Amino acid sequence: MKRIAVFCGSSKGFNGDYAKAAVNLGNYFSKEGIGLVYGGGKIGMMGVIADTMIKNNSEVIGVIPGLLKHEEVAHTRISRMIVTRKMSKRKVKISKLVDGYIALPGGFGTLDEIFEALTLGQLGIEKKAIGILNINNFFDHSLLQLDHMVKEGFLKQENRDMIMVSASIEDLLSKMKSYKAPELSKVVNTVAS
Repeated sequence: MKRIAVFCGSSKGFNGDYAKAAVNLGNYFSKEGIGLVYGGGKIGMMGVIADTMIKNNSEVIGVIPGLLKHEEVAHTRISRMIVTRKMSKRKVKISKLVDGYIALPGGFGTLDEIFEALTLGQLGIEKKAIGILNINNFFDHSLLQLDHMVKEGFLKQENRDMIMVSASIEDLLSKMKSYKAPELSKVVNTVAS
C-alpha cells in the first residue's frame, strides 16, 4: 500500500488517547513508507497525524474543498494541497490517490467518508481495503448497528465483513494488506435484494 486515506476528526476529542493514536499511526506510516492522503486540515486529529508525518519527512497530501480552504483550517506545510470545488469532488480525488482507507475517531464527516468507501466497495466500484482503528472502542456502537443491519436483512454478512477493525495499528494494516474484495456476483445479489 503506497498511500492510505485517513478520515478523522477536526477535533481531538476529550480523551488524549485519540491524538496519541493519530501520532502512532503517522509514525507507523512513515516507518513503512506509506503516504497519507487526508482532508487537508491543520486542526484536530487531522492536524496531529499530518504534523507527525511532516516531522518524519513523509508524504502528506491534503484534499480540501475551496469552502474550507482558509487560514484557520487548511494546513500550509504539507507536501501537496489539492483544492476541489465541492465535497463530492474531494471524495473522488481522494479515491484516485489511495490504495485503502482508515477511519480514526471523528464526527459526521468521518462516518460519511468511511461509509461512502464501504458503499463503493459493496457496489464493486472499488476494491480497496477499508479499516477502522477502534481506539477506546470508539466505533463499537456503529459496528453494532452494522451487525443489526445484517440480522434484520438489510446488509449481507460478506459486505459487513468488508470492514476490518482493530485497536492495533499493526494488526489492522496486516488485515488490510491481505484484503480480498468480495466477488462481484455477491455484490450484485446484494443490490438486487
